[in-house]
Amino acid sequence: MNNSNGDFMQDSILARLRDLVPKRRMTYAESLRIAELQANRLLEILNVSGPLVPNEIVTELPRVEVRYENDLPVSGSAHWEHGRWIITLNASEAYVRRRFSLMHEFKHVLDHPTKRSLYGDTTDDYGAAARAERAADVFAAALLMPKRWLKGLWFTHHQNLPVVANRLQVSTRALSVRLWHLGLGVETPRCARSSDSYQPTSDVETYFRSTPLAGVSP
Repeated sequence: MNNSNGDFMQDSILARLRDLVPKRRMTYAESLRIAELQANRLLEILNVSGPLVPNEIVTELPRVEVRYENDLPVSGSAHWEHGRWIITLNASEAYVRRRFSLMHEFKHVLDHPTKRSLYGDTTDDYGAAARAERAADVFAAALLMPKRWLKGLWFTHHQNLPVVANRLQVSTRALSVRLWHLGLGVETPRCARSSDSYQPTSDVETYFRSTPLAGVSP
């Protein structure tokens, strides 16, 4: 096998993160815990010291190409094409939402060989697909807003939501949801989703992140 060092690095990272998934069917709660564990492990592997997590932990991986399209009907998508993963982000959306979508879609890349164990049949079972989407959100939130850094920032900045969101380069909505899940804030619902379904032009398996309904903050 004639892999480059870069390809080996990516394969090694993906393998180490995928190895965190037990070889049995997971419960929903277990799949969410694994998502958070994988996010923390990725930061450890790449020696990210925070609090601002760079996009490059995904964009500079070999065999991952990030594209941007204006007015994409979804916030993001991921599919395998000609020996590499293509992550497409909606260029019309705010930077902080594109950043969250990037990490969300990377979780789908990570889950590709283990998704049945984690969630069930995501192709035909709406519940399984919804569980996969939720886990991808949990992964993105844990990666961009690690618990160990977020708590310090939250209290250092006197629980000022916009200031902390700016430090982490996330939306105030995403930060509010994360704080709620960590027991540091009030209950905050996730963004409402568009009911429109988006179908790719090719027949390859593609993962999508929904776009919020008009008027709903990212």
